[in-house]
Amino acid sequence: MSSRVMSSKALKVILTTFMLVILFSGMVFAQEDQAAANAIAIDTMWTLIAAFLVFFMQAGFAMVEAGFTRAKNAGNIIMKNMMDFASGSLVFWAVGFAFMFGAGNGFIGSTGYFLQDTFANLGLDIPIAAFFIFQTVFAATAATIVSGAMAERTNFSGYLAYSVVITAFISTVVHSVGGWAALAGAIVLGPRIGKYNEDGSANALPGHNLLMAALGVFILWFGWFGFNPGSTVAGTDLSIAPIAVTTNLAAAAGAVMAMIVSWIKYGKADVSMTLNGALAGLVGITAGTAAVGNLSAVIIGGIAGIIVIYSVEFFDKLQIDDPVGAVSVHGVCGAFGTIAVGFFATEGGLLFGGGVSLLITQIIGVVAVFFWAFGLGYILFKAIDAVIGLRVSREDEIEGLDYSEHGTDSYPDFMVNIKTDK
Repeated sequence: MSSRVMSSKALKVILTTFMLVILFSGMVFAQEDQAAANAIAIDTMWTLIAAFLVFFMQAGFAMVEAGFTRAKNAGNIIMKNMMDFASGSLVFWAVGFAFMFGAGNGFIGSTGYFLQDTFANLGLDIPIAAFFIFQTVFAATAATIVSGAMAERTNFSGYLAYSVVITAFISTVVHSVGGWAALAGAIVLGPRIGKYNEDGSANALPGHNLLMAALGVFILWFGWFGFNPGSTVAGTDLSIAPIAVTTNLAAAAGAVMAMIVSWIKYGKADVSMTLNGALAGLVGITAGTAAVGNLSAVIIGGIAGIIVIYSVEFFDKLQIDDPVGAVSVHGVCGAFGTIAVGFFATEGGLLFGGGVSLLITQIIGVVAVFFWAFGLGYILFKAIDAVIGLRVSREDEIEGLDYSEHGTDSYPDFMVNIKTDK
């Protein structure tokens, strides 16, 4: 065989091998590109599903607050919750999201109003629209927390002004913000008529529908599976499974411990305290849900379920009227849960050999959030009270805000028509 023929065959082999290498490499790169695209699609879908779950929490808050308050104010509660999300969505789209996530000076964002910029500073793989809707429902949740603490005596126009401002300027994705703002609102408003006696003792003003309140708690519990696992904004992050477990265990422990303690203290297993115990457990675990183990979640949730009972009693002694226990559930238990991370985090927690560094950091964070949210909330409510008026008249409060603020009755078939009876 001539050398020319051998060279020709060798060249064919080389060219064939080269083409196969190129073809194989292209297939590998195509597979890698497809895998990356699939991961982004999964993360986007998970973020949207989580956002929808958190949105459904608005219904839960509405049911809890309406159920724990009197029938004559149920429509007003629904209106406040509806407007929290409706007006809040528009304001957060216009400025709130940019303030929180736009490029800026480290304190407040200065770009991204009306979602006009790319937000490259966030380094997200998912579309900015998916991240935006998730943050929108979070911001609306923080605003809604305040509604319950200010229920049954708040001027509707004054509340709307608060809702717009807190969504634009104060909201962050922590429960304590809503809880401490609720405390400020309750203090500025003062207690409901008939809540406290001259000797300082408190009178029970029972809510009109425990079934509605219980349904609200179950909805919130369900929504929390979007609230906590959804914060990963990544369906490909398999930590969403253990996060869901710690979330559930803490809620269960909170409900059980609240039931036990209320049974011991009052001689009966208190329904409203048990319901709030579940919420306390959910709030308590939120800060550390990805950082603690299952047993720690049970302990944190159980302690939160106990704390909420004594916290409600404490604020009653101070004559700070909170009809649904929002300050105790979200403010006090939220602060406790944040500090608990410093004790129970598997990496860096004091009880797991991490020293006090993380604990100190968590305490500083709690103090900072308190002064930020309570301070600005107090100033805001005082300003609204001076300019618009924050509290309805005595006559309107006695009559009920459904009629005085909205010209309607939530339960017309069960209301006595005074004019007709005369």
